Amino acid sequence: MPSAKARTKRVAGSSTTTNESRQGFFPFFQYASIVGVHVILVGFSALYLPQSTRLFGPLPVRKTDRPQSEFVEALTVRPAVTAAWIVAGLCILQVWWGTWVRKWYFEWNAIGTLDEIKIAKAKVNALWFSRLCEAAGFTLFATLVAHIIIILFGAPLSSHHLQTGLLASTISVLTAFVPAFAFGYPSLASDTPALVNRLNWIRLFAELSPRNAIERAVVHPVVGTVVGAWVGAIPIPLDWDRPWQAWPLTPLYGSLAGYILGSLVALAVNSVKWLAEEQLRSVQPSTKYKSS
Repeated sequence: MPSAKARTKRVAGSSTTTNESRQGFFPFFQYASIVGVHVILVGFSALYLPQSTRLFGPLPVRKTDRPQSEFVEALTVRPAVTAAWIVAGLCILQVWWGTWVRKWYFEWNAIGTLDEIKIAKAKVNALWFSRLCEAAGFTLFATLVAHIIIILFGAPLSSHHLQTGLLASTISVLTAFVPAFAFGYPSLASDTPALVNRLNWIRLFAELSPRNAIERAVVHPVVGTVVGAWVGAIPIPLDWDRPWQAWPLTPLYGSLAGYILGSLVALAVNSVKWLAEEQLRSVQPSTKYKSS
């Protein structure tokens, strides 16, 4: 009969092994449902939240030889107001989405016994507000950089400053906030964690080389946002004289469409990889049984 001490040691060892084997765990079904809700709410913020302008009074009447529906008119009659509504909605949505991504990223990298993971999770949760402030500050900095880049790409220099600023804010909220909130902003400090984090940012957003499902869920929408904003600017110089060509509506909605498309592409890629991994897991036990 094994002694009580030996049994305790065996149980402790098996507990440690079980928890350490959970490193790399990804709740796919939870992720898929959250992504679905997220992209729907982004679409709602883009199309329906600006309709709230009607609550504060009738829309301005303008004479045009190209009449629009009331729905589209509410989006195009005041481009700055439309962009402001979208930015307000995205700020709330990205905090919610970033909280989920941060949680999954912690679970993916968690190592140790169950008690050690609980302690580490409590520390991460305690730093939620400070990380939120850091991510918000980094997003403001990214907004300034995006504003300059948009002007260099041909945005009006002597007018439409508010519209350009709101477009830069939209792009920054979609691209900079979530990675800064989930992974930590790329600090210029000389310590090892800051260096590792900077290298991760370079790998993700310069080399475009995500290595796991969480990173793909962040990188693909960022790429989609930038590409969508660039493609969305193409109709502006065309001589169509349509109300929806007003600055910055087309790059604004192009960035939103690119973000949604990038999120869905990430979901599709993660789904294929998850199914492949599940297939491998189901095959491995039978293979081991045959070899034994």
